Amino acid sequence: MSKKAFEFNFDGLVGPTHNYAGLSHGNVASTSNANLVAKPKEAAKQGLAKMKALHDMGLRQGVLAPMERPDVFTLRKLGFTGTDAQVIIKAAKQAPKILAACSSASSMWTANACTMAPSSDTADGKAHFTPANLANKFHRSIEHETTGRILQAMFNDENCFAHHPALPMGDHFGDEGAANHTRFVDLSSEKSYGKKGLHFFVYGKHAFDSSKPAPHKYPARQSYEASQAISRLHMLDMDNTVFAQQNPHVIDKGVFHNDVISVGNGNVLFAHQKAFLNQMQVYTDLEQAFDGEEFHVVEVGANDVPVEDAVKSYLFNSQLITRDDGNMAIIAPGECETTPSVKEYLDWLVEQDTPIKEVKIFDVKQSMQNGGGPACLRQRVVLNETEIAAMNQSVLMSDDLFNQLNSWVDKHYRETLEEVDLADPSLLTESRTALDELTQILNLGSVYPFQLA
Repeated sequence: MSKKAFEFNFDGLVGPTHNYAGLSHGNVASTSNANLVAKPKEAAKQGLAKMKALHDMGLRQGVLAPMERPDVFTLRKLGFTGTDAQVIIKAAKQAPKILAACSSASSMWTANACTMAPSSDTADGKAHFTPANLANKFHRSIEHETTGRILQAMFNDENCFAHHPALPMGDHFGDEGAANHTRFVDLSSEKSYGKKGLHFFVYGKHAFDSSKPAPHKYPARQSYEASQAISRLHMLDMDNTVFAQQNPHVIDKGVFHNDVISVGNGNVLFAHQKAFLNQMQVYTDLEQAFDGEEFHVVEVGANDVPVEDAVKSYLFNSQLITRDDGNMAIIAPGECETTPSVKEYLDWLVEQDTPIKEVKIFDVKQSMQNGGGPACLRQRVVLNETEIAAMNQSVLMSDDLFNQLNSWVDKHYRETLEEVDLADPSLLTESRTALDELTQILNLGSVYPFQLA
């Protein structure tokens, strides 16, 4: 008998150094909006408003803390010396782009924080977490150690939770976390996520076999070998695991993660017609491996929504959630309303005979302009009742936590931030003061390098 389990969305708090430095080659929104004036306070509040709205809809919702930024410890590894203030001043003068990379608030996109496997799916009966190494982008590759400490502070009972280090660094084992992983499960009875699920890993290339298809313009950030390694670490049943390759041509159009071209929930895959290599075989593999009633594929045709419009609107970087009545809703960014082909498609979709019956629009423009939609902002974690009781309760969304975090943002965040402002050493003091208080609010203990030094 499977235990009753629930799916939580853990959204990333936007950090105090939210800025537009255009760091992510292959992410069209990130590079095209470089040097805009960012609004950290507005960004954090947009993210909190989405968390609270989903909580109010009855979904289980939690919070994942941001990174310590600027990352003075990494700057010191790169040869900048002196006091913390002197390190920042020297980096700003000698290597401003490196300072920008070490000041990125990209950890807000917690779909890249880790890959998670529920205890119902693992051979040892524990919930497993592996932080993503994010090896393809320097500014993200410096996140995983702190991410691991935060996850361990949230899920800290070794009887229930297994924590792995990130995969070895380097291009061969590039791992981008849950942005390239989806878990399907039969929700037909009791709407419980506690049944054994189907794990769907999507990769961009074979790192050890150059004869295989690969993109030419933009990098493939996830390797087949990394996806296989995660499945082994998490002790998954290979009969309930499917690996599929992204279509290299859509990577070259800006689909840098699978969650920019498809999203899944329960027994539904919502995907673009051009999402995968050998797309029909991928559907067949999923249908055969799925343990439950009918597996639904809702495919969006390229004639209805061109890939370019899917990327611009982040249609597939929406969240797909299950409502109380068993039907599903799409949690979409505002850009889906302002992209004509996408709006027309969604208006049509909710009238069709599919499980998707509703579209809810959310304003996450500050995140969108940096290349991350609603699905980027959340990490899905399935927990049974024993695990829920064992985890850190302080990170779970409530009316009180929402109000407390909004007040925290008001107290510590700047209204605006430009790349030139990263040279201000007081930003480091402001950020550390905010994070020190946040670890107390969320009961995380000492997880940041400045707290451990």
